[in-house]
Amino acid sequence: MEKKENSNAPKRKKPKKTVITIFSYTLIAISLYLIYGVVKEVYNTVQLRNHLSEVETELNNITAENKRLTTQKEKLEDPDYVQAFARSNYLVSKEGEKVFYLPSSDNTENNK
Repeated sequence: MEKKENSNAPKRKKPKKTVITIFSYTLIAISLYLIYGVVKEVYNTVQLRNHLSEVETELNNITAENKRLTTQKEKLEDPDYVQAFARSNYLVSKEGEKVFYLPSSDNTENNK
């Protein structure tokens, strides 16, 4: 009878091993799923930081352009500045005044 008890003992251990194996595989699967989620979130964070950097650069450019245009607008509200601007950039002259166009020193160096 002792032999029968010994043969039954391994059968009892086998179900415990399968339960432990199933539990281990389940834990591994859950761990892999959680690691995938963390990696995905880190990737999204990196992408968002890169996009934020690009948008901040664009904002700085637009802010500088806005500042330049605001300054130009304020200057163009001054009649004396408008007159000087038109005379220098568009060769506008007063009555009886002659305008001579002289090339700048940069243009003469480029032509050589």
